[in-house]
Amino acid sequence: MKVTGNISAILSYKGTDYWTVAPEDSVYHAIALMADKNIGAVLVMEGTKLVGIMSERDYSRKVFLRGRSSKETAVRDIMVSPPITVTPQQTVDDCLHIMTRERIRHLPVLDGEKVAGVISIGDLVNWIISAQSATIDHLESYISGSYPGHA
Repeated sequence: MKVTGNISAILSYKGTDYWTVAPEDSVYHAIALMADKNIGAVLVMEGTKLVGIMSERDYSRKVFLRGRSSKETAVRDIMVSPPITVTPQQTVDDCLHIMTRERIRHLPVLDGEKVAGVISIGDLVNWIISAQSATIDHLESYISGSYPGHA
């Protein structure tokens, strides 16, 4: 089943907020920010340029399981760089395929060189559920005869 809609529609619905850290920040700082904002990843920025992404998964695999100190490890040492990105024009279906193929849960959205937001697998799942619910409602209206234009 192909999923319709593009990423700009999701960003319009969920918002374009995102949280950032610098490459020289400690992993501890990044994890504390993620916990405070209840998010699973932060963008790593040098000024206005996106240089990487760091997720809870990066922390657990590259710091915690290796016995490293989150206060002494810099974000640059564990971030994914360059990050896999998408554009606002790409479809939900495109993003689902990218996330599945790359085994990632967050995608920065770039409009040219500018960060337009971040989408997560949860954002895509919520979009699909909403689209399916709307389709079911329309079909039920059509079947019951209350659909506009139905004679």
